[in-house]
Amino acid sequence: MTELSLPEASAARKNVFFVGIDVDSMGGSQRVLHTLAQGMGERGHRVELIGIRPSPEPFPYNPTRAYRHSTLYPPAPAPKPPARTVGERLSLARRADVRRARAVRDHARAEMERKLAEVEDGYIVFGSPWAVDWIMPLKWRHLKGIGQYHESFAQAKRGANLKLIRRHYPELEQTLVLSEGDAVEFENQRVPNVRVMPNPLPFYPDETAPLDTRRIGAVGRLDPIKRYDRMIEAFAQAHRGRSGWELHLFGDGPLEEELRRKAAELGVAEQVVFRGTAEDMAAAYRELSVVAISSEREGRPMALAEAAACGVPCVSFDVSGGVRELVADGVTGTLVPPADVPGLAAAFGELMDDAAMRRRYGAAGREHVAHLALPHVLDRWEAAFEEIER
Repeated sequence: MTELSLPEASAARKNVFFVGIDVDSMGGSQRVLHTLAQGMGERGHRVELIGIRPSPEPFPYNPTRAYRHSTLYPPAPAPKPPARTVGERLSLARRADVRRARAVRDHARAEMERKLAEVEDGYIVFGSPWAVDWIMPLKWRHLKGIGQYHESFAQAKRGANLKLIRRHYPELEQTLVLSEGDAVEFENQRVPNVRVMPNPLPFYPDETAPLDTRRIGAVGRLDPIKRYDRMIEAFAQAHRGRSGWELHLFGDGPLEEELRRKAAELGVAEQVVFRGTAEDMAAAYRELSVVAISSEREGRPMALAEAAACGVPCVSFDVSGGVRELVADGVTGTLVPPADVPGLAAAFGELMDDAAMRRRYGAAGREHVAHLALPHVLDRWEAAFEEIER
């Protein structure tokens, strides 16, 4: 693992393809890809962001784009019920479905190869191990490959991601991870050319949050991994004796009705507000006085960095090195042992009661993440390109 020196931003125009499985859903990795594509496009590079499969719920990133954007697969047809008998599996209709699926796949592969053949050289940046796995059999070797991993090493080893990284990333020019600790772990797995590359902030606004709204907020899909049930429980405990405070959840997802029932059972149905998807996230953060994360696991969650950029203090379960890099405990926010709901409630209560602490943490947090502003991260990317070419 070596540190990149940061030369002046390169004036040479690069061809850069960013590729992910689903690049348009509302999520941290998707926002990073669109932010990088926009920033590089504005610097004059030729950039295309390619999604392999379409998002079921696309989010409108960057309405005015400085990059090309495309999706290889068409929208998926409505799912059919599974075949229950051998006869159904071997029916002419099922065989026709299999042929159509293969034809769609072959068309997507051919379209990808056509796009890559439009340039003689450049970079292909893989947004996930699954994207590398899909692209590997195709004709792309005239480009230099860079593999990103947006989660922690601990998350990678829980599933198939680590296996895919160990299989494919050694064939790439560089592997980019989010923290020094993760870089060491991947190097120990014999993944070469590992570099630390932080995710950029999509904004670093001049106007920060006033921190007087009495709103705790969370940003992310309403999925099981986020454990918003624990957040609602902690809020309900902290809310007792502290009138006027609300919990605002930004994001959609399958657990909304279940979470609404949880809030009602705990007597805070009126205080837990489901905001859905917010298109202007910088404005959403400025509405909040505290931002919280209650997830089962996280890599380096962008919500913590984005909140800090807006001057909002953060409270999070201490679930990864990436979380610890973004929240300096007792300086920019509060870290709580994983799954410790009473501890989360106590952290909420402390910040709810102390406006001066909120302002102090918020100001320190903004300074703490200033190096993640997009121009600084783009300089690091261009330094990485120069290093690869040396």
